Parts: sequence; C-alpha cells; structure tokens
Amino acid sequence: MTERIVIENCAVATVDAAGTEHTCGHVVVAGNVIESVGPGPAPAGLPDVVRRVDGTGHLATPGLVNTHHHFYQWLTRGLAQDSNLFDWLVELYPVWARIDEDIVHAGAAGSLAMMVRGGVTTAMDHHYVFPRGAGDLLGAEIRAAAETGVRFTAARGSMDRGASDGGLPPDFAVETTEDALLATEAAIDTHHDASFGSMLQIAAAPCSPFSVSTELLREAAVLARRKGVRLHTHGSETVEEEKFCHELFGMGPTDYFESTGWLGDDVWMAHCVHMNDADIAAFARTGTGVAHCPSSNARLAAGIARVPDMLAAGVPVGLGVDGTASNESGELHTELRNALLINRLGGGEKAMSARQALRLGTYGGAQVLGRAGEIGSLEPGKLADLVLWKLDGLGHASIADPVAALVMGAAAPVTLSLVNGRPVVEHGRLTRVDEDAIARLTRTQSHRLATLAGLT
Repeated sequence: MTERIVIENCAVATVDAAGTEHTCGHVVVAGNVIESVGPGPAPAGLPDVVRRVDGTGHLATPGLVNTHHHFYQWLTRGLAQDSNLFDWLVELYPVWARIDEDIVHAGAAGSLAMMVRGGVTTAMDHHYVFPRGAGDLLGAEIRAAAETGVRFTAARGSMDRGASDGGLPPDFAVETTEDALLATEAAIDTHHDASFGSMLQIAAAPCSPFSVSTELLREAAVLARRKGVRLHTHGSETVEEEKFCHELFGMGPTDYFESTGWLGDDVWMAHCVHMNDADIAAFARTGTGVAHCPSSNARLAAGIARVPDMLAAGVPVGLGVDGTASNESGELHTELRNALLINRLGGGEKAMSARQALRLGTYGGAQVLGRAGEIGSLEPGKLADLVLWKLDGLGHASIADPVAALVMGAAAPVTLSLVNGRPVVEHGRLTRVDEDAIARLTRTQSHRLATLAGLT
C-alpha cells in the first residue's frame, strides 16, 4: 500500500521551469514522492489517503534548501560583534579550536532545529575545524541531522595551513595534508549515498584559499572526482582575500581556483562577493555554483555579491545561512527577504523579484547541491519535500500576492513541513526532536565551550 497525503485549498508556487502557480490548488504526496500538483481540488477517488490537509490561507512551496552553514558556530553567537572577516576569525578561532564531539552535536542540533522549524528540508554544513583528539565531529553532525529528519549534505572540510605557516587558525586546530585527504575519503566511503532520495551525501570541502595549501586544494579536487562527490569551499568573500591571493599566488581567487581544478559543474563556493566580469563569466562557462549568504555578508561588512549579474550570466545560485556566529538568527527563510533587499540595494529596484528570491532558496539551492532532479520544485516524480506556510494571520493579512507575502512580509509560520513525505514540522513545532531540550543542551555546551576557551 502506498499511503497518500492530500493538501488542498492552498495557493501553490511550484517553482518549476515555467514558474507555474495556482491561486487555489492541491498537492498529492504518495509515499516519499509528489504524485500530482495542480489547480483546484485533488483528483477524486484516490486510494489509501491517510491524511487530508485543508490549506486554506496557506501557500505551498518546495522545501527550502540551505547551501552553506557552519553548525558548530551556534555555540559562539554574539561574539566579535563589530569585526570584519579576518578580525572575526582571529578572535574566534582560538575558541573553535576547543570544540569536541559533544559540543559539535549540540551546535548541530541547535542549528538544524532553527532551520527546519523555518522551512528548511535540505540542510548543508561545512565543517572544517578538527582539533586533535576531539572525537567524531562529522559523525556528530550526521547524527543530529538524522534525529531532526532533514535531508543533509555534509561537506567534510579541512585546513592544513596553521598560524606557523601564515594561516589564521592555531596549529593544533589544523590537520596535515595527508590526514585531511585520508579523513575526507573515509567520510565519503562511510557515509555518502548517491541514490535517488538519499538522505545523506558527502562533499569534499577544504576551507578557503587562506587556510589550506595549494596541494590540499588540488588533491581534494582529484579525490572528489575519483569518488564522484561534489566540491565546496569559500571563495572571493572579502577584499582581504583578494589581496591575499594576489600576494601569495600572483592571481585573483577565481584564477587561482581554476589553476587548482576548482571550477566545474560539480563545484559550489560560498559568498563570491568580490567577483569581476571575468570571474562571473568563468563561473558561467564552467557551471560553478554560488551559495549566496546575504545576512552574513552584511554582518561582516564583506560587501554585496553581484547575484543579479550571476543569474543573468547563467551561474547557479542558492542561498546559505552561513555560520550562526555571523548570522545569529540561524534561519534560511529570512534570507529570502534579505536576498531581495540587499540585491536591490546594490542593483536597483528591479535587481531581484520576490519570485527570484524564492527560486534562489528552493530550486537554486537544489542546483547548487547537484539535486535539481530530485528536489527544489513541486513536480510529479520529485521527492516530497514541501512546506505549507500560514499567510492568513496578522503579519500577512493585507498582502494579496502570497509569494510577495512570504518573501517581503514578516517571517511566515510553518503549519506543515514534509521531508520525504514525512512531517518534520507541525503547526510551528518540530515533530522529531524536543526544541526545549535542544535549547537547554546548547546553553550547557555553549557555557562549557566558553569555559574551555577561557572566556568565563
């Protein structure tokens, strides 16, 4: 028996290639896939319907896809409040170098709970701090994601350029090049699932040009392609990074990445704020993706990424929360609004529309993670990852356009969120984990980390 969930009487934004929308429509979920979506009520006589949802006053969209995050930073929110990226890193690396398996699990649980409660159905994390003797840090994140019920891409990060080699992190928080590559390969072999509907995938993810060696970048690309996984890193985030690359490598970040094999349709990079026309053309030519993190870029005063120009050139672009030490809200649905506002601030009133912002947070994210054939739009045959947003309350009552209400209005409550056809949020509350228990856990581990780092 294939159990069905029927959602009716709601507005529907499919985010398919044609941008199809229904002012009053339905979505039928059969097992873990979408069976039908369209205007009006669901087809009559459907067998094995186990649940009917009246979506009156709601908007159904694809689940949100987060393309860049650092979960462990949940425990260091609110620090280095008035710093640029490099000063922020210098202040926080000594704290992050004290993390261990329990701390990382707590940070992941808090980060995931906040995102999933706000409509994220596919999460991604870039974990790159591996202090010696800290335990199974990647495994702690994977466990937290399974507990929450979210689809997850774990980017196994790495750093091999410590302070003694001109990098920013303390030496005891970095790995050797060989150890980083071996650990990345072991993570892929142990956890990566490439099958349709996979709940867990692994990416190879050296941290950034200023914290890893050229050898690690180059060999990680070779490893990822040998194993058939995607590649992720930070790129062109700040003017300081641009200067660093020119001084050390004699070229800008994009040319450096291309020289090490780091442009391609299996690569996506976070931020990409300082991109010139040639950089954007190189990303478009190679299909390299971008994780746009508007709130973090603003928090650290990194600048305004040229997202409208990237989209016009054909660059795949998704949205990212980034670490919650540089985006303390930790929510992706607020990034829909911030992407629209900040890109208009940089490019004018027509630089980005509400529907473009929604596409960034859904289909764009699926493209960037290499899963556009499975998630990111509401279409028959795709995985049943979807969100039902409540738009008939005070915060949205006078906005007639439901997509504009979701993107431009107040943060909308989530009445129902499905991952693989199973509820992970009901009426604004997580179904798989106890939010209050997670809050207590993160407070405890945050205090413990502060103590270990000598902040208390």
